[in-house]
Amino acid sequence: MNTQPADAKPIGLVIEDNPDQNLVFTMALNKAGYSTESLYNGTDAQKRLKEIVPHIVVLDLRMPDMDGNVILAQIRTDERLAHTNVILATADAAFAEALEPQADLVLLKPVSFSQLSELADRFNPKRGTGSLRRS
Repeated sequence: MNTQPADAKPIGLVIEDNPDQNLVFTMALNKAGYSTESLYNGTDAQKRLKEIVPHIVVLDLRMPDMDGNVILAQIRTDERLAHTNVILATADAAFAEALEPQADLVLLKPVSFSQLSELADRFNPKRGTGSLRRS
């Protein structure tokens, strides 16, 4: 259920509470050809995910107001978001490992601009393969 024009850039949503990391992730998605939105907490993310259908979400797992696994569960149980690719970005390897089956990709911080940009480009349906892992 995507109401974007066919020539529109796919939407990339960054959910990361650290302002510097959020900026790096947002710029990386922009470079990979996405129209990006940045959110800094889980509460705003939950609201926004009810309004849009992003093609890709870069999701921090540890945020002050809620952990990213709550957001991930919302994405995976919302039929509208069935084709949304989720990249988990975290420094918590054990938490990431537990959630890996639900994610399209897990990146352990620190995540570089070039690393995320190149990987996100592969998910972009207008430039890459459109997917890296999940069907």
